[in-house]
Amino acid sequence: MFYFSEIGVGLAGFGMTFLFLGVLLLFDKGLLAIGNILFISGLACVIGIQRTFFFFFQRHKIKASVVFFGGITIVLLGWPMVGMIAEIYGFLLLFR
Repeated sequence: MFYFSEIGVGLAGFGMTFLFLGVLLLFDKGLLAIGNILFISGLACVIGIQRTFFFFFQRHKIKASVVFFGGITIVLLGWPMVGMIAEIYGFLLLFR
């Protein structure tokens, strides 16, 4: 179990790095997509799949989760600017 936490921290760290580079390089679609996937999988490894699921799909956080995951989907479909705006808005709603 301890190894999953270490791997998760590494995945989340690489995910944040790729997201930062994707924004820095004028919203590069590939870097943002890889960053999103790595960050979410890293979060699931650190706190567990069940806790991650319960965190995102609590009754009072469902709107924020839909906006956040909708933003990730939009980035993966090739609209990085719109997707990142939706992700940031969803992230702010999640931790409000």
